Amino acid sequence: MTVLSELLDAIDGGAVEVIDLTAPLTAQTPILTLPEQFGQTVPFGLTEISRYDERGPAWYWNNISTGEHTGTHFDAPIHWVTGRGGDDVSQVPADRLVARAAVLDFTAEAAADPDFLLQVDHVRAWEREHGPLPAGGWLLFRTGWDARSGDPAAYANNGHTPGISVECARWLAERAPIIGIGVETVGTDAAAAHSFDPPFPCHALLLGADKYGLTQLQNLSRLPPTGAVVLAGPLPIVGGSGSPARVLALVER
Repeated sequence: MTVLSELLDAIDGGAVEVIDLTAPLTAQTPILTLPEQFGQTVPFGLTEISRYDERGPAWYWNNISTGEHTGTHFDAPIHWVTGRGGDDVSQVPADRLVARAAVLDFTAEAAADPDFLLQVDHVRAWEREHGPLPAGGWLLFRTGWDARSGDPAAYANNGHTPGISVECARWLAERAPIIGIGVETVGTDAAAAHSFDPPFPCHALLLGADKYGLTQLQNLSRLPPTGAVVLAGPLPIVGGSGSPARVLALVER
């Protein structure tokens, strides 16, 4: 039996569970709103082309409108000025879209303080308990924020959302063996990160180091601290800075 056959048998038999980490994509999906002097993304939209009618008697389809960074999405290096010489989303190697994951759970801390920031010491403490971060893998930062995703106001929380400190972002970019970070919030940075030095350090430092971001993830509570495999599926948009993505996890039961 081949390795792939064994994997499919394990999925069919329930020994490996496929968990969807993707938020549903609708017109109500929260989007990032920038100060009014900057360009803005648009909410996700569907425009019907035909639905089994005179416009097309046997088929239903739609046009869609959306920003690249709407809903659960992938940030490519070219998204930020520090990575402007890097890959666009179509150039990200396919084998980097399948990777191990480390899940760091700080839901209690984020519940107590919505401005909670992940620090290097938090990551090192996790490593002492669970082992080193996976080489070529994802660091998934669980805060429980996905529970708010159905309420845009609660999700934005008046500009108070958890994130990663400047020092930790620099450490993850320069010293950690990961390919990127994944979060449950609207973007990879804390809401207050515009005031950090540098501003938006996860974007500036990780994308500038040829690493990636995954945002608006769901169901991280169903993943173990180690052992999950993440499959991220952005659209290969030529010249694209990112893309909405279907993100799945494989978990051995």
